[in-house]
Amino acid sequence: MGCALLQTLSAGDSTVPAKHHVHDRRRAGFSLIELMTVVLIAAVLAGMAVPAFGRLIDSQRLTSTVNDFLASIQLARAEAIKRGHRVDLVPAGAGWTDGWMVLVDENGNQAPDAGDTIIHRRPPVTKGISVTSKLTDNSQPYLAYNGTGRTRTNVAGGQQPQFGSILFELGDEKRKIILNSLGRPRVCKPKDGETSC
Repeated sequence: MGCALLQTLSAGDSTVPAKHHVHDRRRAGFSLIELMTVVLIAAVLAGMAVPAFGRLIDSQRLTSTVNDFLASIQLARAEAIKRGHRVDLVPAGAGWTDGWMVLVDENGNQAPDAGDTIIHRRPPVTKGISVTSKLTDNSQPYLAYNGTGRTRTNVAGGQQPQFGSILFELGDEKRKIILNSLGRPRVCKPKDGETSC
């Protein structure tokens, strides 16, 4: 009898109740509660990742701006050495956030005029970035290199070195360019909550 039952079941006998087939189809999918649980977990994980991703984007924007400024400093220094006379790095507007220019400033007013040679111009920085300079001559923002490749100020007959720092900030991210008394720049990243490094 047991053999006969096995042969019947293996031959696909329709004596198996229909409710078992329906029950098997229900088990093959997900319930609404299971689906909602998966969606909720995905939403929580995405919510945790968004702030970290935003900070990464801010960090990259700030790093890009600092690298552009550093390249402009190096260009001003190289052009001053090549030309054998003073080359300035000045804001393109009221401050560094309006962009900046490397130029041969014939009348020494740290602004482009007729007769000045503009070597490089950088457009305004990304919205939200602030740039603050603290230099020897802080009467107005500028850097100037003479023909020997050293920084000079407008005071004391142009013989005093221009050194100090330029701080770049975007949200919680900070970067700083520090100029030594010879005019050589270096970049550092201040610790959270601090402006020095």
